[in-house]
Amino acid sequence: MNAARDTTDEGTERLREYFVGDLYGELDLVDTTDPAQPLWQKLTGAFPGLALCATLGLAAAWLSDHYGPPTILVALLLGLALNFAARDPRTHGGLDLVGKQGLRVGIVLIGFQVTMAQIAAIGIVPFAALLCIVAIAFGGGLLGARIAGQSRYAGILAGGATAICGASAALAIYGVIGRNRLPQAQFALTLVGVALASALAMTVYPLLAAELGLSDRAAGFLIGASVHDVAQAIGGGYSYSEVAGAEATIVKLARVALLAPAVLLISLWIGQARSGAKGSKLGNLLPPWFVTGFVLAVIFNSMVALPQPVTATSKAVASALLVLAVTATALRSRTDLILELGWKAFIPVLGATLASFISALAFVVLVID
Repeated sequence: MNAARDTTDEGTERLREYFVGDLYGELDLVDTTDPAQPLWQKLTGAFPGLALCATLGLAAAWLSDHYGPPTILVALLLGLALNFAARDPRTHGGLDLVGKQGLRVGIVLIGFQVTMAQIAAIGIVPFAALLCIVAIAFGGGLLGARIAGQSRYAGILAGGATAICGASAALAIYGVIGRNRLPQAQFALTLVGVALASALAMTVYPLLAAELGLSDRAAGFLIGASVHDVAQAIGGGYSYSEVAGAEATIVKLARVALLAPAVLLISLWIGQARSGAKGSKLGNLLPPWFVTGFVLAVIFNSMVALPQPVTATSKAVASALLVLAVTATALRSRTDLILELGWKAFIPVLGATLASFISALAFVVLVID
């Protein structure tokens, strides 16, 4: 009996180390929450964690505004550098709140930036090519994970983030994968890799397009179809020309619209793999609520012309929530596990990035130009 208990304690200790010290109840070993606790007390308990995230988020926004790097990347690095602050149990409630519910609300609000008309404006052939590029980028992530000797979940995360919309997609996909399948350290490194690759692509891809003599429309499609982050894809397009910027915007927003079906397909794939059988329960086939909310937001935005202040506000709130979610994730991550993963953790992102760029370039050279 004692031997069995010792074995269990040893296994639990390993799991605690793997799951960031079980600070957030991932193992469900002890339920410290009080269901009868009033809402105001829960919100009061979340304040320290929310204040910590907000402080780092504002610092990241200031540094990004004054020195140029992407806000998401700065927030991630600040969170990793100061993750010792998350050892205080008083921060756990707020970090958990913003890292889960805040993220999901932000994903829903992204839907108000896309309309069905914008997707239709691409055209049938370019949209079909865009689907192929997304699939190839996803495959590049899986191949990179296999080359690096990592789990397929690392490839799914890197491929999906690269193929769709960078950090936003990574956060949504990781919400489906879960910390029990992929360590937060790997997730943090994937975010770093995606942010760096996107920043580099925004600078290099327009230069390559100019060197190749691509037309404005071809350059816009190339940039919009292969740069990860939304703002950087649009910025890269407009750095080439006004026409290229408009084309990059439409193409990139079409990729953002693929977030919901991509997350749904990933959740079905992972759910079937987990059950080990094709006949899964109906509950496993239902998409996460934030995916449904994203789709409804796109439909509503397509049917109703929202006032510009409302659109701008939803965009700002979505960006803020995603920055806070990234910060919370970084604060949770253990830097010793990140160092242990090493440079190989970036290979899935590299594979997906190269696959995305090469396939997009092949399309514009063979079809558009």
